[in-house]
Amino acid sequence: SMPSEMLLKIFSYLDAVSLLSLGCVNKRFYELANDNGIWLKLYSGSLHPKWKMKSKQTETLSLGCAALHDKKPGYWKKEYIFKQTCAFKTRVMQLVKFLDPYTGLPCKNKEAMKVSGLSWIIVLKDQNGKERVVEKPKLSFKDTSVTVLWYGTDWPCLDILSTLKLFGVTPLLPDQNRPPNKNGPRRFSLIAEYHLGNLTESSVAVGADELVRLFSLSPGLLVGIWKEKNEIAFVMANLHYNQLLERSILGSATVQYTPPPSKPLLDDIDSEYGLHDYSLHLDLHGRSCMYLCGSFKCLFCRKRDIENGYLRLRVVNLKDHRKHFPISGTLGICWETDVFKGNVKDCFVMDLTLLDETGKPFWCFSAPIHMELSTKSSGLYDYMGHIYTADYADSEGKVCVEFVWLEETKEYIIVSLVLYVSTRKVNSWYGTNY
Repeated sequence: SMPSEMLLKIFSYLDAVSLLSLGCVNKRFYELANDNGIWLKLYSGSLHPKWKMKSKQTETLSLGCAALHDKKPGYWKKEYIFKQTCAFKTRVMQLVKFLDPYTGLPCKNKEAMKVSGLSWIIVLKDQNGKERVVEKPKLSFKDTSVTVLWYGTDWPCLDILSTLKLFGVTPLLPDQNRPPNKNGPRRFSLIAEYHLGNLTESSVAVGADELVRLFSLSPGLLVGIWKEKNEIAFVMANLHYNQLLERSILGSATVQYTPPPSKPLLDDIDSEYGLHDYSLHLDLHGRSCMYLCGSFKCLFCRKRDIENGYLRLRVVNLKDHRKHFPISGTLGICWETDVFKGNVKDCFVMDLTLLDETGKPFWCFSAPIHMELSTKSSGLYDYMGHIYTADYADSEGKVCVEFVWLEETKEYIIVSLVLYVSTRKVNSWYGTNY
């Protein structure tokens, strides 16, 4: 029953976040909270000091100005949000310009995430269109990736689920002086969408223990299924730092962020030389424990190593014993829920970062990998044991790893590591034709 003029006067003392929240109360509050006079005052107050309007000018504008009367209700609200969003994205992207010389990746990811208030959620959609939002994940940071784990005791039944969407979520109007408000206005950036229909048949089986089975969906998603109930026990996403913030912030709620195409690099070396001076940073971990953290320099590929649409980069040679190296610990992926926890053996998460000759990230991923016992026996005199293979493939390349299990010392030895880079990827990167 309060007059609109009085409500507008009260609303004029509120900040932008409070106004947006008020707009969700009812239709009348929504219309009043869109008042151009209130939002123009907020917009002018956010300008650079030398461009700010004086209070008397603002009052004059609020009374009768073309900036108000010629604009539709909510115009200055949209302008204010757009301006604040652009400033926020610029501030965050400036932080990721600082690169780690060791990995070639942004070294201030944690600071950028804190500034942006970034978090991640998954949205489960059933066959009837009903959606369920799962928040409050557990985070585990590594040198080149972050692992995000969700679990609960009341997940929907797998049989009725159709899709799973992974979103990056940030406050619509971040405030550096206050922590993000879960119930405040938020911005959603779609990172990936996964189809859960026939999950156990269409996805890659990573492994199992007494309680759960693990299935991998590209890119970088691991789903744990209870053996007894055939229900989801947990979901684990592996996000590589390369373009992590861009995908988590710059996309929309419906469209994934697409990075701009790379500019071809000028390479005046003889074309017969192929790729040269590449670097590899490789991490193998099981979410909470690290098994391997290594860097390999001066990788190269000659023309004769190009075959079947791939350029071969041999990192560890089976015949070169000096480059064989052990893996610390027993490989496996740790998982947990509200009630149980476990460790699925013979699998791990691989974080791969391949840098070109200029140190720019060329091919990056973070994904769960499963190991398979090979039928062939070790032909190496130094290592007498079972051979395991672990392979990964996506649109940009393949990775093939061979391990030897030494029963005496209870450890794995990597005896072969080969990267196969897609010629299509190389051609688009350099503007060449391999």
